[in-house]
Amino acid sequence: MTAGSPADAGDRTVREAALEVLREHGLTTVFANPGSTEVSFLTDLPGDLRFVLALHEGSVVGMATGWAIANDRPALVQLHTTAGLGNAVGALATARVNRAPLVVLVGQQDRRHLAQEPFLAGRLEGLAGDYPVWVKQPERAQDVPGAIARAHVEAVTHGGPAVVIVPMDDWEASAEETARRAAPLRVLRPVPAPPPDDPAAAEIAALLDGARSPAIVAGSANDTEEGWAALVGLAERLDCPVWQESFGARAGFPQDHRLFAGHLPADRPRLRTTFAENDVVIAVGAPVFRQYQYHPGALVEPGTRTVLVSADSDEVGRSPADVAVYAPVAPFVDRLAGLVGRRTGGGPAGRAVEHPEPPAPGEPLTPAHVFTALAARITPDTVLVEETPSSRPEMHALLPARRPLGFLSAAMGGLGFALPAAIGVRMARPERPVIAVVGDGSSLYQVQALWSAARYGAGVLFVVLSNGRYAIMDRLAEQHGGKPPWPAFDDVSVSALAHGLGCPARRVETHGDLVAALDEIVPTLLVRDEPVVLDVAVAAGRTFRP
Repeated sequence: MTAGSPADAGDRTVREAALEVLREHGLTTVFANPGSTEVSFLTDLPGDLRFVLALHEGSVVGMATGWAIANDRPALVQLHTTAGLGNAVGALATARVNRAPLVVLVGQQDRRHLAQEPFLAGRLEGLAGDYPVWVKQPERAQDVPGAIARAHVEAVTHGGPAVVIVPMDDWEASAEETARRAAPLRVLRPVPAPPPDDPAAAEIAALLDGARSPAIVAGSANDTEEGWAALVGLAERLDCPVWQESFGARAGFPQDHRLFAGHLPADRPRLRTTFAENDVVIAVGAPVFRQYQYHPGALVEPGTRTVLVSADSDEVGRSPADVAVYAPVAPFVDRLAGLVGRRTGGGPAGRAVEHPEPPAPGEPLTPAHVFTALAARITPDTVLVEETPSSRPEMHALLPARRPLGFLSAAMGGLGFALPAAIGVRMARPERPVIAVVGDGSSLYQVQALWSAARYGAGVLFVVLSNGRYAIMDRLAEQHGGKPPWPAFDDVSVSALAHGLGCPARRVETHGDLVAALDEIVPTLLVRDEPVVLDVAVAAGRTFRP
């Protein structure tokens, strides 16, 4: 039998060998939107593999991303040749920047006539650009199981999507025992503690001890139980303010702690002002420093020294920090906390956040009213998945993250993440209440995900802030000194779309309706298996500034 030819009766196929690899690595939930090039793999899928359908590839990858982040292990994705991979590229970019490990199988036309570029043949290897951490179309059908094992290794070690392109006829080819795996069955990630005499920890400790006024920036890479505990220990020893990185995908420090100072501004003038009194700033699992719109000048004043602690080699390589430490974040910070001297008396006493009063009769709701109502009702272990660009500062101020995985967003900045990611988080962590807070414009990028939430019993509360326009874009156009050419879309009903996709929804237009809905729904979030959309009418302009 030649390589790639169909297996005889009784022979093990490439598909069977690949299924063994998937089981070995715990890749038994398949997030997919399939096409013809995937049929030979998916038909008669064994009962121990769970198939999860989404109606668009952005939702497929978004759900898998939320699942992978919540489980801290790779999720399995299957996409359909050029159209499927192309539709998913934006979501794959988000997964890469959010450091979500994904094993992505992409279908390809039959290997036996690829040279003639038949219908549905894809030029796939470069289609997603540099966002996959690894891409491979195996040379032979028999190398597919090993490539899947290798993709698992790459996804784990590099924290992102690893892609395997599989021609559709490969699944039915005869497998070879020697080609079953070409990578370790398990990749262990020990987190070594720095030795007592670690020179890097000693140098940074001396720098902090010699500082007149240190400050800390906490980042997404510190969002673990160990990371939070270590950074709380360091901050309390230094008795110094802790800032959250700007536009972070996750929270790196408890935002209800007395030392939490708020979220960093994402422009250089305000950043220089923020750190004007600090002579040493140490960023822990966060870049130095994430920017948005360009402004000239330095990131910090000349008298301020910056330190980066990161386990991301790319982040270390591009950082303008004065000193960069490449190390596992939590154990290094824990060691650092044990080396620095204790300061007392000079630290901040927490932020005073003033919640807005309910609107007067006849006045419209604002996002801040919604966040205040949520803050009064949700538990500390609630996972908030955010995608509301025009009201993100208010949400940060009024809905602080109080537990690891308490906040999740798209570090890439692209829209269409929150709805599917919240579903994936809820599927992975049913013991955590999950609320997605999104703008109506954002929701429309992946509104199809609501069908999957209803179909698979993901009991997420989707709070959609509906102002009928791209409010953040309107604001930017005004700052630019002109008027936008894009129209409002206030004739679009998110609640009607949700109903059409089989997801329960209700329209909320008054504060009384909002409070009644939240009082009914929020207490059920821990146990509910039915999603619900609150389509909340809010004013377009910002009426609250934290």
